[in-house]
Amino acid sequence: MNKIIYLDNAATTKTDDDVINAMLPYLHGDNYANPSSVHLSGLKILSEIENSRKIISDFIKCEQKELIFTSGATESLNIALKGLALNQNHNRTKFVTVLTEHKAVLEVFKYLEQIGFEVQYLAVDNEGLINLEDLKLAVDSNTIAVCAMLVNNETGVMQPVEDIASICASNSAYFVCDASQGIGKIDVDVKKLNIDLLAFSGHKIHGPKGIGALYISKNLTLEKTIQGGGQENGYRSGTLNVPGIIGLGKACEVASINLNKNVDYILNLRNILEKKILAIPGTRLNGHLSKRSCHIMNISFSEFDANTFIRESEILRVSNGSACSSAVFEPPYVLSAMGIPKQEAFGSLRFSLSKYNTEEEIEKTVDILVQWLAKN
Repeated sequence: MNKIIYLDNAATTKTDDDVINAMLPYLHGDNYANPSSVHLSGLKILSEIENSRKIISDFIKCEQKELIFTSGATESLNIALKGLALNQNHNRTKFVTVLTEHKAVLEVFKYLEQIGFEVQYLAVDNEGLINLEDLKLAVDSNTIAVCAMLVNNETGVMQPVEDIASICASNSAYFVCDASQGIGKIDVDVKKLNIDLLAFSGHKIHGPKGIGALYISKNLTLEKTIQGGGQENGYRSGTLNVPGIIGLGKACEVASINLNKNVDYILNLRNILEKKILAIPGTRLNGHLSKRSCHIMNISFSEFDANTFIRESEILRVSNGSACSSAVFEPPYVLSAMGIPKQEAFGSLRFSLSKYNTEEEIEKTVDILVQWLAKN
């Protein structure tokens, strides 16, 4: 059987061996105590938890007390956005976001609209970028926060987060950032970027699934939306996922050490793949040519059924981003928001790479696509 070529790393990544090895002592053996327990075994585990918190805090350049652990970016974003909305220290009622945000953001805003909050959705141009003048007009004295992702999960496009943060600050509004696709590919400094809340997941950076983090600036307070034992400063009650936290800490440590090397390696692979695919007649790149992350590439193929290819390809693992509801397929909403025609959106593939991919896999990917197009 041919070896699988995995180019769906924006969906999830392979867990590093170093991460697995760091987690193993907390999955079997004697390191199973609850870190909330006050006996010596519990205190030992708590010390390991705080060591991971320090590693991760250093990775994104925040203080340890500003970081809480969650089950992943979706939960982090729920805690952040609902916590801001329900906080009684302001009487503002409006949020601003972008039409191309992840569902973890858009669905929360749908809920907040249902309970009385106003949400303004900014359009993007055909390269996936917002217009900063539109943002300036949207953010006013009634705006609680702007929520914009660092790297788009479908196209890799990077919004101008520093400019967004500046506009927020000038209106005393908070800036919430989903950094799930940016962490580990970009050197993130929450203080320099003036981000107030930042969410990310472990499984996007070769860490375990079911663990993530939320940075909460010490300058703000959220309404607590998960009641219980008061863990994580009361923001995320519940027994801590000890193996996951250890794994997330190790994943951030590994990513930090090899960040520039990995980015250069992945970018080179992406450029090779992109050049070869775009040489195929009827292909086009979706998204900004330069304002994007190193690891994601979205390409449309003319007269191409992406969903059929994805389902039937025995070797290549890529994605399209389309959703199926009641057996009716819809084109990827991110591409639709960019004004890409429905047929081109249906014929799009997202290739997302990692440090584990090889140039040999890139060459094989192009061969697979060329052969499929010739037969179909």
